[in-house]
Amino acid sequence: MKNDIFENLPIYKAVGSLALPTMMGMLVMVVYNLTGTFFVGQLHDANQIAAITISMPIFLLLMAFGTLLGVGGGSYISILLGKKEGVEAKQAASFAFYGSLVIGVICMLVGLMFMQQILSLSGASVHTYEYAKGYLMIIAIGSPAIVASFSLGQIIRAEGAAKEAMAGMMIGTIINIVLDPIFILWMGMGVTGAAVATVLANVISVCYYIDYFVKKNSQLSISLKSFVLTKKMLKAVFSIGTPASINSLLMSTSNIILNNFAVQYGDNVVAALGVVSRVILIPIMLLLGLCQGVQPLIGYNYAANNKKRMTDIINFTAIWGTAIGAIFTILLYWIGKSVIEVFSNDPAVVNLGEYFLQVILLSIPFLGIQFLVTTSFQAMGKGIPSLWLSISRQGILFIPILILANEWGGLKGVISAQPLTDIMTTVLAIVLFYREIRKKH
Repeated sequence: MKNDIFENLPIYKAVGSLALPTMMGMLVMVVYNLTGTFFVGQLHDANQIAAITISMPIFLLLMAFGTLLGVGGGSYISILLGKKEGVEAKQAASFAFYGSLVIGVICMLVGLMFMQQILSLSGASVHTYEYAKGYLMIIAIGSPAIVASFSLGQIIRAEGAAKEAMAGMMIGTIINIVLDPIFILWMGMGVTGAAVATVLANVISVCYYIDYFVKKNSQLSISLKSFVLTKKMLKAVFSIGTPASINSLLMSTSNIILNNFAVQYGDNVVAALGVVSRVILIPIMLLLGLCQGVQPLIGYNYAANNKKRMTDIINFTAIWGTAIGAIFTILLYWIGKSVIEVFSNDPAVVNLGEYFLQVILLSIPFLGIQFLVTTSFQAMGKGIPSLWLSISRQGILFIPILILANEWGGLKGVISAQPLTDIMTTVLAIVLFYREIRKKH
């Protein structure tokens, strides 16, 4: 880790050096998500597109477990490095790696044993059940690699190696893009082929990350020799990681609930929602990448008691996050229909998708602030306010709003629920952040 980035480099250069590679890595993840949907869309079967949509909450669940140890371990590592406690940082990295593998194996066993119940809960219909089952079976088998890939990317980024973290994501994505048409179209595996490509891509990413720790000049370690469990470590990792993980868990839960509401209006609605959810990932993941990129900067300077630099970083990021959100809102509003037509030629899916996209875009300019406040709390080790934001966006606000909106507005209400929740959660984030700042002065 180059300490100049954290301590001396001008704010715009420090943010750029860590955030831009992270944003590129996130963009690469979006490309890989869009690629799978694109090639499945070439089958001209709305049921298979719907099957991916139904399966997405399970993938988000795996991401939640990767986030638990990745964000928790990564934030703790940044704080330890800011305090110059290198040995403890190595121990935290080793714990995060082996912990993610164990959790991945547990997810695999649970997924395979309770596949039928999971699919029923996720909203699979008679038309989409077999497709979703084929997809999820492969994803369940690949759970250890998927969880470990999410976790390791965050750990590497924690020591300032944003380019290496991005490279791991890019390698996996390129492999996925190459394999998607082979498995989905040429081998005739359909939606199951998309799952095979995803799992193989994550396996290769994990191999790259392991190679980084073994061969590169890293201050961290995933060696078993560094694997140590202490109460202090467990408390720190889980107090930071649990709120971030709960956010992904609730995202999975809210997607399951949303799918169950959407399927009442037909499989075309589920398919259109699936396409839109991937298109909207472009600005969402870029904003998330910006905020996750600056997280080590915030955590390091918070631990080093350099509050002025930390505040300058947060203000700079807030301005750029809002600008990026606004630009993508305008852009996707005008070209949204053309983008959706890339993934489906079904007129019903396209028309529904265009409307869904225009409604959901309303909240995008607010997400930069919301994500920044959440990651700032995580970076500072403030688990409670981070937890409040997590459970608000995907739980205590979203679910009641979704139920009420469905009753009052039908399908239009269902689609409006997430934007309304995001705007309200952003207001809550600002209030909680300023309360926390006032405590420090």
